[in-house]
Amino acid sequence: MNDSRRYTTQMDAARQGILTPQMEIVAKKEQMDPAELMALVAAGKVAIPANRRHTSLDPEGIGSMLRTKINVNLGVSRDCKDYDVEMQKVMSAVKMGAEAIMDLSSHGDTQPFRRKLTSECPAMIGTVPVYDSVIHYQRDLATLTARDFLEVIRLHAEDGVDFVTLHCGITRKTIEQIRKHKRKMNIVSRGGSLVFAWMCMTGEENPFYQYYDEILEICREYDVTISLGDACRPGCLADATDVCQIEELVRLGELTKRAWEKDVQVMVEGPGHVPLDQVAANMKVQQTICMGAPFYVLGPIVTDIAPGYDHITAAIGGAVAAMSGAAFLCYVTPAEHLALPNLEDVKQGIIASKIAAHAADIAKGIKGAREQDDRMAEARQKLDWEAQWACALDPDTARTIRAERSPEHDDSCSMCGKFCAVRSMNKALSGEYIDIL
Repeated sequence: MNDSRRYTTQMDAARQGILTPQMEIVAKKEQMDPAELMALVAAGKVAIPANRRHTSLDPEGIGSMLRTKINVNLGVSRDCKDYDVEMQKVMSAVKMGAEAIMDLSSHGDTQPFRRKLTSECPAMIGTVPVYDSVIHYQRDLATLTARDFLEVIRLHAEDGVDFVTLHCGITRKTIEQIRKHKRKMNIVSRGGSLVFAWMCMTGEENPFYQYYDEILEICREYDVTISLGDACRPGCLADATDVCQIEELVRLGELTKRAWEKDVQVMVEGPGHVPLDQVAANMKVQQTICMGAPFYVLGPIVTDIAPGYDHITAAIGGAVAAMSGAAFLCYVTPAEHLALPNLEDVKQGIIASKIAAHAADIAKGIKGAREQDDRMAEARQKLDWEAQWACALDPDTARTIRAERSPEHDDSCSMCGKFCAVRSMNKALSGEYIDIL
């Protein structure tokens, strides 16, 4: 019998001691013993989002003991609705090293684009079904039923999506908390706000919480990983680590356990806007409450005053978060809080997040993480520019800067010229005359 018929999900396979093709690929990428990886998947500490219908997937593992992965949010909106442009962004993001693409489209016929992603894109594909529910049914939010929401989850699973963000952790109790605790920014999660609004308008309980067991059955059938959305993530520093955020996190811990009981893989989403001194503590609290489930964070953004530069504020928070246990960084672009990102914004966001992830992997001692840095040091010592481009995260930009401001002599740069310390030391150590003037 084909092994794939003996298990439903990657977690189910791992618990049976079956090494799946996806686990083999991830173990090789991570330079890890496959048996060790299998044990982590079985325990829920590593997720391998891999919908069995995503035929073009190049699998990746997500867990704090693995290389930190990067997610890129894309998708059309009513104001920017060119799917061809979004597909260009997708392929550019994958080329730059993004391991996951989240389709957050909120306009038009979303299914063809979603299916194109799962048939052509090798990165993990994620969605937020609650966004698509209004678009799919072309009806106002208040007219949708719990069954409508569940059917859209199934539709996304059938289309090959690897993970879905579901805001299961807010309940009608959250409505009273938000009103009582008077947050500065209330709820800033788009999906969370839609669920909150639906509960307020209908008087019903959160369908993603009430029908969670049915959702688990859908996810189990297609091996869709649940990304437990943090509807109450802080949207400003003043709301960080407050009652609403922590109370929801406790519920997400309970939902994580229930998913694992059904062999469904889980990631837990986290903040948000967090002061730098609270970032590490947030990671530790999540690891404890959610029993080591992979943590997926947006940034976190460590100051509220840098619109246009939030890729930098997020990279600062992301490096600390990943060093402290976060496994998955959602990129933030210069357009955050301002507009739909264009191609250049996407590039800047990815590079900033990759820098944060790589710095954290070095700090954590991830196997092989520093090898590229050591090759860069050797190339710089030899003043070997081509070797430096080969080591660079963004070789095109590095090459362009040097070409636009080229030095008189190739064994230096236009900053130092013949005062270059590396040049002087190389000559001094080899007994050569050091000409400066």
